Amino acid sequence: MDSFTEAQADKRAIILDAAQRCFARAGFHRTTMQDIAGEAGMSPGNLYRYFPSKDAVTEGLADRDRAELAADFAQFEDTEDFMAAFEALGRKYYIEEPRERAALCLDIWAEGTRNKTFAAITNGFQTVLIENMTQLFAKAQAQGAVRSKADPRDLAVLVATLSDGLFVRRATARDFDPEREVPNVLRLIGAMLHGAAAFDADDDGTQ
Repeated sequence: MDSFTEAQADKRAIILDAAQRCFARAGFHRTTMQDIAGEAGMSPGNLYRYFPSKDAVTEGLADRDRAELAADFAQFEDTEDFMAAFEALGRKYYIEEPRERAALCLDIWAEGTRNKTFAAITNGFQTVLIENMTQLFAKAQAQGAVRSKADPRDLAVLVATLSDGLFVRRATARDFDPEREVPNVLRLIGAMLHGAAAFDADDDGTQ
């Protein structure tokens, strides 16, 4: 990457970080491009050189999240303990990441019910997430790290559903206790992956 392109990438990252803080603080609708520019320490005119609209900013955030997700799943290639790596991933997103990030996800999901751009962003991210987990579980089944005989995509959808529930509780529930609730969900997922629950005719729940 040459210095000019690298400088552009750095500036985009600064803008996206600023937008994430603004969206988390005030919500998507109340945040203006001027707000993002001020948070990023630049003029609105300069901001528009990088992102022509708030929708474009949100698409940039989604692209960055997908890249981060891909990097997280790539780490499973080198792990010798599948469940430990999976639990570390869960702790990253539901304990270590700022709560504001979960609130931002809910804002984007809600906007997706009435905005085609946001609907595409939400559906695209869910598709990538489930595809990655499906491939991950299929490979883990073949290696014996996951003993469940269930269809790997069914497992992926179940994990995604539980994950969405954690995002909602973390963003909205004042009594959310991450150090208690996240490990409980991870233990439930571990039980499913090890065949402790049956999901279809081919998975009798035996190990």
